[in-house]
Amino acid sequence: MAKDWNPASWRSMPIEQVPDYPDPMALAETEKKLATYPPLVFAGEARKLTRALGEVAEGRGFLLQGGDCAESFAEHGADNIRDFFRAFLQMAVVLTFGASQPVVKVGRIAGQFAKPRSSNNETRDGKTLPSYRGDIINGIEFDEASRIPSPERQIEAYRQSAATLNLLRAFAQGGYANLENVHQWMLGFVGGSPEAERYRALADRISETMNFMRAIGINSENHPSLRETDFFTSHEALLLGYEEALTRVDSTSGDWYATSGHMIWIGDRTRQEENAHVEFCRGIKNPIGLKCGPSLEPDALLRLIDRLNPENKAGRLTLITRFGHEKVEAHLPKLIRAVEREGRKVVWSCDPMHGNTITLNHYKTRPFDRILSEVESFFAVHRAEGTHAGGIHIEMTGKDVTECTGGARPVLAEDLSDRYHTHCDPRLNANQALELAFLVAELLKHDHAAAPQQQQAARR
Repeated sequence: MAKDWNPASWRSMPIEQVPDYPDPMALAETEKKLATYPPLVFAGEARKLTRALGEVAEGRGFLLQGGDCAESFAEHGADNIRDFFRAFLQMAVVLTFGASQPVVKVGRIAGQFAKPRSSNNETRDGKTLPSYRGDIINGIEFDEASRIPSPERQIEAYRQSAATLNLLRAFAQGGYANLENVHQWMLGFVGGSPEAERYRALADRISETMNFMRAIGINSENHPSLRETDFFTSHEALLLGYEEALTRVDSTSGDWYATSGHMIWIGDRTRQEENAHVEFCRGIKNPIGLKCGPSLEPDALLRLIDRLNPENKAGRLTLITRFGHEKVEAHLPKLIRAVEREGRKVVWSCDPMHGNTITLNHYKTRPFDRILSEVESFFAVHRAEGTHAGGIHIEMTGKDVTECTGGARPVLAEDLSDRYHTHCDPRLNANQALELAFLVAELLKHDHAAAPQQQQAARR
């Protein structure tokens, strides 16, 4: 266990982005009740994810992390979960072919209910109310009753997470992820897009390979890895009372694990070195993500790494960079050089969403070309530095939403009002997410082909 740490030690530290609950007694009772509930995930699963991310940190894998900006109670349903999982599987198989490496699949799901906000208040038509902070805290409806933080929402978030995890485990382990079903993962509305033809061609190649393997005696019955997949969950650990209530001692190792999700991350607004969120995360053994924005300097990053991963264990810490498409080359190289100079083992992942938000026709949106530009710059910098571009972190959905502009089947500015369903930030729809996967696969393929030449040049 981390020195001078316990699950409640964060309570004595400064904290950012916390809601103001009007009834502290009710909050304490809710957290006490949650502490008696069963864990949502298990320590062994979190350790398995750490090992997989350790391979990514060593350059032998790629991290695909994605899902909802903020899960909602109203949209919870089997069809939504299934469509997200299908889109995610499509992306993963495209990236696997491109990278010729394992793809670690981590969803922003079954716990992504709380959101940091740039302002504590929101004003509409002269009326000011507390900002919406996610369904686990308050309601999105713009009225006084909805915007009051309610502890009971944590109970609903737990129950929804449990139900979502149950279905995801069934999909991942019950045959839905079988590679023999690769053609069936296509979502209907994607069918007429350019990416649909590319995906079908890829699926045909996989089917041919499966037929050959079956002919020589290798099939999904005697090789479970062909019909099952590992799928992990993640969310931002923003509401620390909820996280503390679901933090438990692992009976086999004696270590503390947050059982709210396999991986949790610290946001760019809450990564202050001596503050509560870093304090909480340093003591749990889950893999941790750390969002890295333009204001983060190399020395501060190194101090955070040492605080969160003092044992320098590969797979423990994922650095999720989020600069904006025009700022990558100004900020990323110096962070990489500092980490490499000190020999720190991390996964480098690119979040091309949060630094590229603009407003069009009164809607927050993210242009697809800016998202792609940040990913391309991320790969280019790692290529120049000789380091491994280890992953992408995106907000996406399996639904046909019109929230991000652009793409091969473009969403125009005037289309945004058609199906703008997000509860917070704009997400890629399934078609845009699949297009991004193909583009990233090309970057991975390029780097994979160039690696032997770089190694040979280094030996000379």
